[in-house]
Amino acid sequence: MKTLRVILYSLLVFILIGIFAGILFVRHTSRKSLPDYNKNIELSSISEEVQVIRDEHAVPHIYAANEYDLYKAVGYQMAADRLWQMDLLRRLTMGRLSEIFGKDLVEADMLFRSLHFSEKSHVVIDSCNAQIQAAVQAFADGVNEFIEKNSNKLPPEFTILGYKPEKWEPYQSANLIGYMAWGLTQAWSTEVNLFNVSRIVDAEHFKELIPDMDMQDAYIFPDETDSKDLVFNSAISRVGEKVSELGLQVFQASNNWVVSAEKSASGHAMLANDMHLELNTPGIWYQMHQVIPGELNVSGVVLPGQPFIIAGHNEKVAWGMTNVMVDDMDFYLETLSETDSLKYKLNGEWKDMKVEEEVIYIKGGDSVVLWNTFTHRGPVISAFKGLKDRTLSMRWTGNEYSNELRSVYLYNRMQNWDEFKEAAKTFISVSQNIAYADADGNIGLYIAAGVPIREGEGIFIVPGDTTQYDWKGLVPFDELPHSFNPASGFIASANNRTIGNDYPYYISRWFDLPNRYERIAEGLSIKEKISMDDMKAIQSNQNSKWAEKLVPWFISLIDKNALDTTGNEVAVLEALAAWDFNMTKDGIESTIFEQFYFEFVSNLYKDELGEEGFTSFIKQKMLTEYMLDKLRSTNESVWFDNVETTDLKEGPGDIALQSLKDAVRILESRLGDDINKWEWGKVHTLSLNHPLGKVDLLNTVFKLNKGPFPVGGSYHTVSPYSYPMSSLFLANHGSSHRHLFVCGDWDKSQVIIPTGTSGIPASDFYCDQTSKYLNYEYNTELFSKPEVEKLKLYEMKFFVKIPE
Repeated sequence: MKTLRVILYSLLVFILIGIFAGILFVRHTSRKSLPDYNKNIELSSISEEVQVIRDEHAVPHIYAANEYDLYKAVGYQMAADRLWQMDLLRRLTMGRLSEIFGKDLVEADMLFRSLHFSEKSHVVIDSCNAQIQAAVQAFADGVNEFIEKNSNKLPPEFTILGYKPEKWEPYQSANLIGYMAWGLTQAWSTEVNLFNVSRIVDAEHFKELIPDMDMQDAYIFPDETDSKDLVFNSAISRVGEKVSELGLQVFQASNNWVVSAEKSASGHAMLANDMHLELNTPGIWYQMHQVIPGELNVSGVVLPGQPFIIAGHNEKVAWGMTNVMVDDMDFYLETLSETDSLKYKLNGEWKDMKVEEEVIYIKGGDSVVLWNTFTHRGPVISAFKGLKDRTLSMRWTGNEYSNELRSVYLYNRMQNWDEFKEAAKTFISVSQNIAYADADGNIGLYIAAGVPIREGEGIFIVPGDTTQYDWKGLVPFDELPHSFNPASGFIASANNRTIGNDYPYYISRWFDLPNRYERIAEGLSIKEKISMDDMKAIQSNQNSKWAEKLVPWFISLIDKNALDTTGNEVAVLEALAAWDFNMTKDGIESTIFEQFYFEFVSNLYKDELGEEGFTSFIKQKMLTEYMLDKLRSTNESVWFDNVETTDLKEGPGDIALQSLKDAVRILESRLGDDINKWEWGKVHTLSLNHPLGKVDLLNTVFKLNKGPFPVGGSYHTVSPYSYPMSSLFLANHGSSHRHLFVCGDWDKSQVIIPTGTSGIPASDFYCDQTSKYLNYEYNTELFSKPEVEKLKLYEMKFFVKIPE
């Protein structure tokens, strides 16, 4: 017995030692990379001292004497806060995710290698002037010096995944151009979805799904082939899901608007911007203020991995962006030689495809050798689409020459509308509606976009054996839609249709419906003068124009005599009829509407498409929205008839009644019989998830994820919390930042982001702005040096390193 007690005691001691060692390891791993924001640091190659002040949210305000010193400090500071995120973005653009995550990312790596981000980046860097090249090099030098000095104090993700970051190269900053352009493209998923449907239904059903642009009359500028047998069982769906899980498939929608000095209550022009992106931790934007006294003073948000302010303001001008939704991609059905599958026919001649061997290294030491092929238009993407017996190539504006690095460098320094336009000329692949407001009271908006000049509209696959459908170039910059100081005193954009039918070039069919735009325009039109409080009210608005349009139609369709008076059906319909369309998190009507909407869409489409086809189709909300927008005006569609009931011919009333009954049944099952407890925020929640947070143990130990938080709104409200149809109603997209700029009185500008400055989960600044963000509170954006000094929380300096 004595021996047994000794053994048990020893075992207990070993277990306790193991637990204690594990706790120490976790604590060390999670906290070792936390920077000391008050610690001065020697920095090589800078010529003068650099001051870094951080405010209460650890936002860095960097003061340097020259550009090299500034951008080297920017690189160092950004790496201190966001190094792993920077490396993750870099790996995606280079097709090297498999090296750290394993074989499940091989398909993604092959896709992103086929897009030639790095090849284009070398061209971009080479075309930049010496100043921009030096700035990007200085940034890379700063990142690399941080890596070198902190190789044993890296963020926890490097330890968890078992690797260390490589040297940062300047071209890798330019890779983010391709990343942003790819995230904003509409055609890849939308047109593929249509082709999925085209092989399932007849031509009459398919034709009704094509958006009718004549029905969209709310413009940003108010004045102004048969492939049914193709099969898209796509690997791209798997790639998209994997990339989304890592928080890398981020871009979606946005709002911006500008108010002239004459219409502003303060007498200063104002600009609002909130880009709607995937919401994760760490957040996609890094707040920063960069100053070279007498030369540069710019503040805003930076995309981690490059040094310039993407959206923000300097001492003279503010700017903000929304996605144009341009149709920037075309697909070509190629004809291959029967004797040589690497030859394709073009205008009666056989052309050689370009072949690139790709060695994909996989975590654990394995590797695979695969090949990408290219025509003169671009990559062959058949494998990514699941095509086995057809060859499809792609042309995309992301592969066209552009230089967004040059543009944002110049935006950071512009002083007027003419300089703004000059900067915008190379903003091509990342197509944006760029709003402008300046300290002199002027406002404007320019469509800075690569709009292909093509034959017809590029929404269908076209024959690849001819150059007939090759692009003829891009719309010249001076012919792109734009506006400066309109009589209305404001301009707004919300991914809605750009301009009317009189415009001579085809831009897209994939615009968002104008629901958000109309609500914004209402808010700007209702008053003669607009105040900062008005701007905040518009930016936080969750009153749904879409529900306002649909609910009366839904109610009009339903035969009230067919409702079950013993249950909740009557009460639910009465609740919708009395609703003011405000989608608060505490209201029940939003829950009813969103569930009813989903059931209506399901009953409309699923009988024709089948379960798999319907699941794929509803991933693109845009297609269902356009359809319902048309149906509420016509009440006519071949889709109303349920093909599974051969003895009946259903109409819109049948669909609406069944959808109401289905919605009530599902909500009762999910939330109980008391409809007063069906609050929207119970089912509509936001979680800020880390790329590694899906592993429960890692999330528990390192506290990677935040939430869930109950939220209001939806994808169709000005303040959106969007959800994928595949996971009702869990929000994963929304405003990635909220900016309100007062031009010329910059210290009154307001800003908030959903997470925080730091990407290190153990940091106090990891998600310290989340609570304010959820409650629609703002932080004052400190800009003048006295205000920055007055409210500083930390201060450090980079000293000139004296050569040994």
